[in-house]
Amino acid sequence: MNSNILKPVLTRAATAETTSDPSSVMTLLADSGTDGSSVTSYRSTFAKGAVGAPAHFHTKASELFFVIGGSLNVLVDDEVETLEQGDFLLVPPHTPHAFAAAPGSEADVLFVFTPGMPRFDYLRLLGRVMRGEASPQEIKDSSEQYDNHYVDSPTWRAALEAAK
Repeated sequence: MNSNILKPVLTRAATAETTSDPSSVMTLLADSGTDGSSVTSYRSTFAKGAVGAPAHFHTKASELFFVIGGSLNVLVDDEVETLEQGDFLLVPPHTPHAFAAAPGSEADVLFVFTPGMPRFDYLRLLGRVMRGEASPQEIKDSSEQYDNHYVDSPTWRAALEAAK
């Protein structure tokens, strides 16, 4: 049998691994390179006004956002968009983006990276950093490994400040 042939990946809600921090819960669904999937996907539920990720870009993958519920503010290049329930956004490689639950709103979001790469260890690390169990330096040190390249965005900083 050809080992390059993709196989179905089924993740049951009842048994999916979750990782959490004080402001969100991430349900890990498919991790390319570790479970036979060609994509990486997870679902995040954010508390009201919770910040999801600072401004960053990926060099290899497109990141897809699908809002299952609530509202999500997203930086795309130098614009901030509010995504509502049912909205879909695809951010191509090399495009700076960031996201947070919209002010006064929770957000429930499905994320998909394509092509996928193993990212679950990054999400686990992120949870440990947010809980104070690991150093933020570990995230900086993992930029190349997980294709997360952080950038400064005055637009995003201003949006977060206005949301306070």
